[in-house]
Amino acid sequence: MSKKLKWILAIAIGLLLALFAYAAAGPYLAVNGIRNLVANNRYDELWRFVDFDRLREDLRPQVQERIARGIIGHVGSGQTGKAVGELTAMVAKPAVDAMVSPQGIATLLTGSALVRELTGNAEADGKARAADPLEGADTRFESMSLFTATVANAEGKPVVFEFHRDGLSWKLAGLRLPE
Repeated sequence: MSKKLKWILAIAIGLLLALFAYAAAGPYLAVNGIRNLVANNRYDELWRFVDFDRLREDLRPQVQERIARGIIGHVGSGQTGKAVGELTAMVAKPAVDAMVSPQGIATLLTGSALVRELTGNAEADGKARAADPLEGADTRFESMSLFTATVANAEGKPVVFEFHRDGLSWKLAGLRLPE
């Protein structure tokens, strides 16, 4: 094998390894990107790391199901399923739209400033310290195109943030709410 061919092969292997490393680090880069944008109040740029449309599609049925369970628990199962379904769809859509917006995602990731102040999570200058719900998350690749970060909510139940691969980049596109 000629020296020139060896160099070309070495460069090709190096580029392939760099591409694989970038793809493997992608979810971590997305999580860090979201954190940085929220910390700097640049919510309008969250689209770079959050697929809002897919996230809405993922959350809507979960929210509707929980609303339906609550309604049926209060009024009983004697009501028609169609009426309950229509009511839950009507209530869930604006709720999900509000949650899955740049400001809603920012609120989810930073927590309530009032809660932080009441719990004493403040910096030395008195400003509330931003909460990071993904800090200490149990992370793993579930497949080549799905990465999850699992954290416990206030009741200790798991909330799973799903990052899906979009080409070489990764975006938050799903959220599994606890039962």
